Amino acid sequence: MAKSRRVTKSRTSARKPARIAKKRPQPARRRASSAKSSRPVRAVKPVRAVKSVKTPVRAAKPAPVVAPPQPAPPPVRKPTYHEAVAMYERGLQALQRRDFAASADALRTVIERYPDERELLERARLYLKVCERELEPKEPAPKTADEWVYAATVALNQGDEAKALLHLQRALAADARHDHAHYMMAVASARRSDVSAALDHLRRAVALNPENRSIARQDPELESLRDAPAFKTALDTPPAEGAAAARPQAGVRASRPKPRR
Repeated sequence: MAKSRRVTKSRTSARKPARIAKKRPQPARRRASSAKSSRPVRAVKPVRAVKSVKTPVRAAKPAPVVAPPQPAPPPVRKPTYHEAVAMYERGLQALQRRDFAASADALRTVIERYPDERELLERARLYLKVCERELEPKEPAPKTADEWVYAATVALNQGDEAKALLHLQRALAADARHDHAHYMMAVASARRSDVSAALDHLRRAVALNPENRSIARQDPELESLRDAPAFKTALDTPPAEGAAAARPQAGVRASRPKPRR
């Protein structure tokens, strides 16, 4: 019996169609890829390098310049202002010449006629007081010992012991045996707590005029001396020679004011 031949296909031949079959769709892919490649390719923009941004340092703002305040406008002057100034200057010129009467008249005119000029009124009143003080009647300066003692007594009544002592020193320079001047020196010294000087002048006053003994015992101005041991001794001082001649007249002595507190 004859053997049947197997017709065997070569592997190569059999596989080739499969490979070919497998390779056939490649053109389609290529076409597809070619189709894709046919599309326009967009150009890619180059990436710009980012520059480092430096933060600017802000300078300090200058302080605002403040404009200086504008000066106030000058006040509106009345037509009579210049007249008032002229009269005021006339008064000052008279004052510089020591013509106090003429200066006072001019200054009074400024005060009476121009009451609205306040700046001038204040100055005019000030200088007017100076003129009035200079125009007041003044007592004549003391010349005799009695007048100096009288002036000292007035100063003591006003509480000015230093001025009183100055007047009494002048009185004793004019008449060293003036008993009332010594007595007033005792009073002024007692006020200044100078016990030694007070007792010394009291002793002289009693020696020159024994009437001062009884006055001193009752005088409240000598109260600070009563506890001193020498006070009684001063009152017992015997009269000095010529004491009667040193006594002033009764009328003159009575006219002098006695010191009071």
